[in-house]
Amino acid sequence: MPTSRPPRSDADEKVAELLRVAKNSLGLSLTFLSRLDGETQHLEVVESSFPFFKDGNTQPQATSLCQAILDGKLPHVIPNIAKLPEAKRLPAARFPRIRSYVSVPVSLSDGTLYGTFCAAGFTSDNELSKRDRALMEVLASAAATVIEPGVQERRREAAIRDRLAPLVMAGGPTIVLQPIVALADGTRVGAEALSRFPSEWEQAPDAVFGEAASIGMGIELEILAVRCALPSLALVSGYLSINFSPETLLDTRCVALLEDLPLERIVLELSEHDPVADYDVLAAVLEPLRARGLRLAIDDVGAGFSSLRHILLAAPDVIKLDRSIVAGVGEDRVLNQLVRSLVDFGHGAGAAVVAEGVETSRDALTLREAYVDFAQGWVFGRPGPPDQLADAYAIDEPTLSET
Repeated sequence: MPTSRPPRSDADEKVAELLRVAKNSLGLSLTFLSRLDGETQHLEVVESSFPFFKDGNTQPQATSLCQAILDGKLPHVIPNIAKLPEAKRLPAARFPRIRSYVSVPVSLSDGTLYGTFCAAGFTSDNELSKRDRALMEVLASAAATVIEPGVQERRREAAIRDRLAPLVMAGGPTIVLQPIVALADGTRVGAEALSRFPSEWEQAPDAVFGEAASIGMGIELEILAVRCALPSLALVSGYLSINFSPETLLDTRCVALLEDLPLERIVLELSEHDPVADYDVLAAVLEPLRARGLRLAIDDVGAGFSSLRHILLAAPDVIKLDRSIVAGVGEDRVLNQLVRSLVDFGHGAGAAVVAEGVETSRDALTLREAYVDFAQGWVFGRPGPPDQLADAYAIDEPTLSET
């Protein structure tokens, strides 16, 4: 009983349509798109009535008809292979005894050779001509347009993997800590653990984690970053605030890691931007951890439109005001009112309020007057190693440059 062909992607189906056009127009028995990797010819999409030929077949590239044509040893259009000694020596001339052949290169927009667009027959065909080659070249160009987005995506994924692999093997990102300070008296109550990646990458941490997630490495990288941050618990007082995506939090590896921690010293931050598929599932995972002292924070509040719903459904212990509504709050009446509204909402929901991105004394004092509980930002300290953290920070009157 013949085996069924694996389902094709949308792009492969479009290529198959082009191959069928070639097959019907040339009257040949077999058409296919191949990918050449330097060693192997991969028949990626095949249109043939013979079950011997199917998607995924491979053959050595060096001894293929396509390679001989690319090398200029054979013409692109071969009406009768038996008349060409160079072709007769190749395996395809003996089995499956191909006798007529047309092959044109498939090149991407940057000039890179991807493979070949081919048609073959098992009898000679003296009607094959330059016109048939021209048709194949048009169809090959259309096929290149169809497959190029997928090729570029695979290249992107490979580049990300190649960049991340040495970092993962080396143990993970560098972790720096930023102090979180009580605005009432300047006491440091905790610190946020932040990941830092090689400067030559020229990428913000959020972008690195986003790229990792896009290729299925997001959870692995997040858990690795948390493992790198955990030694800080033994080096600094107060709590440690750690960022998690909901997807990572629901992963069994993450739950196992959290179960072994002093949870009363952990604040787990979920970004307002990270979608939560099922709040009930999230709550079920968090419930035993929160019962042991873990606190939940919603990060980036005020940066989008989902903040209030996120807060109501997640019932966090802490909300963190995004820097976009914090920077300049000391001089902007609208921002001031927005912050006060969010503080009232947060306190009404039973959550403490942390302001992020506080860079001036004026903003710090304004936030304190708005009853914001805690703050972090450059006015207290830039992210750095644990030994740079102080136990308390002064909240001074604005300097002349701030007035």
